[in-house]
Amino acid sequence: MVCVSIFQPPPLHFSPRRLKPSVSFSVNVTPSKNAFSRRRTLRVRAIDAAQFFDYESKVALEFHNSQKLKIAIVGFGNFGQFLARTLVRQGHTVLAHSRSDHSAAARNLGVTFFLNTDDLCEEHPEVILLCSSIISTQKVLLSLPLQRLKRSTLFVDVLSVKEFPKSLLLEVLPSDFDIICSHPMFGPESASHGWSGLPFMFEKVRIGNEEQRISRCEKLLNVFAREGCRMVEMCCADHDRFAAGSQFITHTLGRVLKMLMLESTPINTKGYESLLRLVDNTAGDSFDLYYGLFMFNSNSLEMLERLDLAFGDLRKQLIGRLHDVVRKQLFENAVKVKTLQDNYAVLKHAQNGSPMVLSSEDKRPHDVAKLYKSNGSIQSVDNSKLKIAIIGFGNFGQFLAKTIVRHGHEVLAYSRSDYSRVAEELGISYFNDADDLCEQHPDVILLCTSILSTEKVLKSLPVQRLKRSTLFVDVLSVKEFPRNLFLQYLPPYFDVLCTHPMFGPESGKNGWKGLPFVFDKVRVGRDEPRTSRCDRFLDIFSSEGCRMVEMSCAEHDWHAAGSQFITHTTGRFLEKLKLEATPIDTKGYETLLSLVENTAGDSFDLYYGLFLYNINAMEQLERLDLAFESLKKQLFDRLHVVYRKQIFKHEEKVHDLPDRSMLPEICEDSNVVSSLSKTVDTK
Repeated sequence: MVCVSIFQPPPLHFSPRRLKPSVSFSVNVTPSKNAFSRRRTLRVRAIDAAQFFDYESKVALEFHNSQKLKIAIVGFGNFGQFLARTLVRQGHTVLAHSRSDHSAAARNLGVTFFLNTDDLCEEHPEVILLCSSIISTQKVLLSLPLQRLKRSTLFVDVLSVKEFPKSLLLEVLPSDFDIICSHPMFGPESASHGWSGLPFMFEKVRIGNEEQRISRCEKLLNVFAREGCRMVEMCCADHDRFAAGSQFITHTLGRVLKMLMLESTPINTKGYESLLRLVDNTAGDSFDLYYGLFMFNSNSLEMLERLDLAFGDLRKQLIGRLHDVVRKQLFENAVKVKTLQDNYAVLKHAQNGSPMVLSSEDKRPHDVAKLYKSNGSIQSVDNSKLKIAIIGFGNFGQFLAKTIVRHGHEVLAYSRSDYSRVAEELGISYFNDADDLCEQHPDVILLCTSILSTEKVLKSLPVQRLKRSTLFVDVLSVKEFPRNLFLQYLPPYFDVLCTHPMFGPESGKNGWKGLPFVFDKVRVGRDEPRTSRCDRFLDIFSSEGCRMVEMSCAEHDWHAAGSQFITHTTGRFLEKLKLEATPIDTKGYETLLSLVENTAGDSFDLYYGLFLYNINAMEQLERLDLAFESLKKQLFDRLHVVYRKQIFKHEEKVHDLPDRSMLPEICEDSNVVSSLSKTVDTK
């Protein structure tokens, strides 16, 4: 403290060595009559000493070093090395041990590798980071020489299940060891571009009350927080409950789809590409990891059963619907036979002298082609704009209409339901009567009906009121079926273009750029007006940035069965599980939730149409069923082996016993045959 006179501010005296004097002082004034008589000169009692030029950097370095840990990674496989890279980059001292010799990999990463666990533990690491597989964790933990470690060492596991390692660590470790159960919910593949935003789950199972222990725990967690991980503190029981419904389901589907040997196609949808990514993300993991998720999570068996039931229920829906169609066809055929018999009776009666009366329906011409005797031609009014009639003005028809109108084309619409108000808002002429629409002579008839109703709608159109050579276009998700319908029911002078915009209102809501548009010019006249009209229609999609894929209808259906049908099937049975987002969603699980959202908006009729009208779909359904059954067999066989080992602990002794003799083979020798027959007779 410094005392100073009020009236005489004294001069300051600084040492020549002082670089930056900093004075702390106070004015001590006693309010009295003699205040003016007690003058005191300013005396400097204390000034902060100037520090060396590198003082602040040294303090920062000391703080930096205080945040560093000596971490021993036990299990230095792919995941251990994956974590080590970040630990080393952050400046921590990293030691490693593994059953296999990874000394070369450790050296490249700047990690000290130990082949002997005693040597590792004698280095007194502050943290033991268990990165072994789920199946080998117990064996590895029991093999560690815990007595060579410092008391209160922090043990951390990173397994994909949590209740199992928590119970194991509490059982095996002495009470003076600290325990954190954690799960970085990402790996080398899903975190190849960094850990930012990825979930890191942890539970502080047992942490001592001392400041040093608490600080060490925070330093370890800060390794992941610094990288931008989404830190989720959660008990192990809750983790396993959530993980069974997310992580186990994700890995199960990834493995099933891998068995199908899915490949990228020229017509990949966004949903199918997400399935391919799912396969890539899970294919790199060992079966031991997947089996561990099943074996050591008490909720996994229930989820496997629910998945099995959901797939079985979906298959039952499909087969049941198919059965109804077949029955309906059989009964219709029976009615047709009866009608033919009745007609024959009428004809026979007429031949006997009675007049034959035709119904109004019989008077209608059956062959529309007979109405025209000359070849039609297109009278082009506008070389650039088209008059397009959309038949089926539901969600997808309206979705396409918005873009077609924006391109300046004239759009007409017709549908069984009344969408006149929606059409008016879009600037579209709506017709409640198909005859009125066809009399407008549209250049293009765009069929946007459902797969199941297409045949009925096409047969109901008064095509005789259309201009000859009108272009018919479909946008169905299957292609051979509408192609055959067009060729069967339309007169030969109509042009036919089969297309499939492989997107919809959901997947194409942010634009069509890069999305595939498949087309097959089934029948387009060679004259310039026809070819020009076809090109102008296709230009609507190409100018929006679609990836234009010209492909035969047969080739489309072959690719689509392996991509689109599989995608919709996966989305459908996942929807039955009623999956929900969790606090620990992985990227793979988020992909599945997105897939369910994209497919759930489509009607079952659309999905059933993909199944019924694609000749390849049944084969894909059977392959999916076989792949799922094969995966279940792998899991249960592995479970059976474990159970047998627990029951028959001395199984190796059985192998030492002599083999049982097999029954003699039945041959043509009469003695053997007679002896066997006598045995049977005596029984």
